Amino acid sequence: MAEPRCASYYTASIHQESDYSRLQGEMKVDVVIVGGGFTGVATAVELAERGYRVAIVEANKIGWGASGRNGGQVTGSLSGEAAMRKQMRRTLGEAADDFLWNLRWRGQRIIRERVEKYGISCDLKHGHLQAAWQPSHMLALRADFEACQAHGMGEHVELLDARQVREVVRTELYHGGLLNRCNLHLHPLNLCLGEARVAESLGAMLFEHSPVVRIEHGASPAVITEHGTVRAERVLLAGNAYHRLERRRLGGRLFPASLGIVTTAPLGGLAEAINPHDLAVYDCRFVLDYYRLTADGRLLFGGGANYSGKASPDIAAELQPRLEATFPQLRGTSIDYAWQGMAGIVVNRIPMLGRLSDNVYYAQGYSGHGVATSHIVAEIMAKAIAGHMEEFDTFAACRHVRVPFGDALGNPLLAAGMWYYQMLERWR
Repeated sequence: MAEPRCASYYTASIHQESDYSRLQGEMKVDVVIVGGGFTGVATAVELAERGYRVAIVEANKIGWGASGRNGGQVTGSLSGEAAMRKQMRRTLGEAADDFLWNLRWRGQRIIRERVEKYGISCDLKHGHLQAAWQPSHMLALRADFEACQAHGMGEHVELLDARQVREVVRTELYHGGLLNRCNLHLHPLNLCLGEARVAESLGAMLFEHSPVVRIEHGASPAVITEHGTVRAERVLLAGNAYHRLERRRLGGRLFPASLGIVTTAPLGGLAEAINPHDLAVYDCRFVLDYYRLTADGRLLFGGGANYSGKASPDIAAELQPRLEATFPQLRGTSIDYAWQGMAGIVVNRIPMLGRLSDNVYYAQGYSGHGVATSHIVAEIMAKAIAGHMEEFDTFAACRHVRVPFGDALGNPLLAAGMWYYQMLERWR
């Protein structure tokens, strides 16, 4: 059964709500996409721009899941980069290094150009700080800074010491940081809804409140809901942590983790006082905190992760002490919104791209880096559907761990793994 949107700041500040009909009857298109989040909607835009007849079938509302609930940061960090490099060198050789470097900044380019081209209103801003929680974190930040300089990005990045960090973010927590002006932050739900309108304007058909009950494989595959069927030449499953289709093949590979966010009441002059350069921020820990200012001067603050696969009972109670520890100036500030969303976590953190049959594709598993990665993947999937398979094949060749007994064992293992890394971090 379709569900309403969560009671988030994003839901409360939608510029133009979606209102697409339920799928009824039978139709035929070139490509049908299951899932109306960033992967599905951005792929629809890419395909519609290429002249394909596309349909999106969404169980709830466009952007209902993690695409409309996340922290809104678009950064050049790839989840699973080390694992990707190791595996991709088997197929790309030394070219894997350049492939991954370019991948880090590709999502920003896609989003920035699309927002400008189609006039999507989503509070897009530039500027991000990756902050060193411990002195040892500066080693990795310095290496990243030097890599940016070596790749001609020196003018966009700045390595800051502890004093300089306090000038751009008014907190005493950090030992330094890497300021990056290429990275973005934005209102993700308004971006997703704006891209959906772009897809529709290009001829795509979108259906909401239409949960898919099964996929029919074959020469002319079909997506089947309770009230309708879409037949197509190609099918793309893009539901990430929110769908349970094709479990025989996809089960035990991706696991839901609950991520929580709170948003304060409008801060007035305090907003500029704590974040005078209007930066998005996250720290260097394995389980990190992240935050930014909204367009109306609230602090949007997220952190932690519940790897049990279940929602936390009171996310505001969990996050408000961390928010106030970061900014003691905000003690006693009311929390106006608190919500959670499910990220799709892959054991080795490499995004999962593949095929279940010759003409049924899937794309999922961004492990907390979904805004940028989903747009990169959408471009790769559209190219693959158009017959340009090179990048798709590079990802599809990556090996993924399959955990027996699915979520019942996978989520406890993830929780144990994250506990282990948190313990290691205390000694870094």
